[in-house]
Amino acid sequence: MALADNAGCAKPSEDFPFPEIIELNVGGQVYITRHPTLVSVPGSLLWEMFTQKNIRSLARDSKGRFFVDRDGFLFRYILDYMRDQQLVLPDHFPERSRLQREAEYFMLPELVKMLAPKLSKQNSLGDDPCQSDPEELSPNADATRNLTAASATLPSAAAGGPGGAVTASAGAASTDVRRAGFITIGYRGSYTLGRDSQTDAKFRRVARIMVCGKTSLAKEVFGDTLNESRDPDRPPERYTSRYYLKFTFLEQAFDKLADAGFHMVACNSTGTCAFAHDQTDDRIWTSYTEYVFYRE
Repeated sequence: MALADNAGCAKPSEDFPFPEIIELNVGGQVYITRHPTLVSVPGSLLWEMFTQKNIRSLARDSKGRFFVDRDGFLFRYILDYMRDQQLVLPDHFPERSRLQREAEYFMLPELVKMLAPKLSKQNSLGDDPCQSDPEELSPNADATRNLTAASATLPSAAAGGPGGAVTASAGAASTDVRRAGFITIGYRGSYTLGRDSQTDAKFRRVARIMVCGKTSLAKEVFGDTLNESRDPDRPPERYTSRYYLKFTFLEQAFDKLADAGFHMVACNSTGTCAFAHDQTDDRIWTSYTEYVFYRE
């Protein structure tokens, strides 16, 4: 059932067009909050939106919720700040710079200052546990560090000399250093089978490909195609089973794993008949399959 134009407990009036309880759709994520919370910071974008008299100028979604076209996940921290003007982020928060950009958009200067990188006494960036993880900045960070260490320990030599050959080969070997580990790919698929298998089956409709394993390995292999919105605060050396891919082609996932040096070591699958149509006798089967990949 679609919501009324102004969902809430109190009926709005001409002098006060907004209800006490307001539903927001921010980038597809639904939030429910009080009107005083949204106008708690004078001069902010939300304050400007929800203090105006012409309520019809605000965008709505199909269910009547006020719509804001911004990052739906990061808005949770914007809303937390609007409640008590304090900033509390989880450990190893990887999206600090993006949250700062959201604070600038919502016109929250004090929050922008809180999110600004801290400077040490030497005017360099200080250690901040909420900055991006090293694995996100460079997927080959370990290889780069190994190459630097190898170059420092090997003796220098003229170009074409024996020492130069050793240095070049050692550098090539160091770039091949990769962390070992497992990555599990899982998907739930379905297909329709007609009576007595006389009709063509519609195979493998994959809704989502799940990724399980160490966070740093998953980011290294899948990069930008990895959707982290369900588990965004996971530290790089911790394990997760909540990531999924932005595409639904299993072969594409296998190609990325093969390019990263992984090979399949195990797989399993289950299938059940989920539905049988009374009139056509078509049966819809669902299955869940997992593939386990390992890199030495």
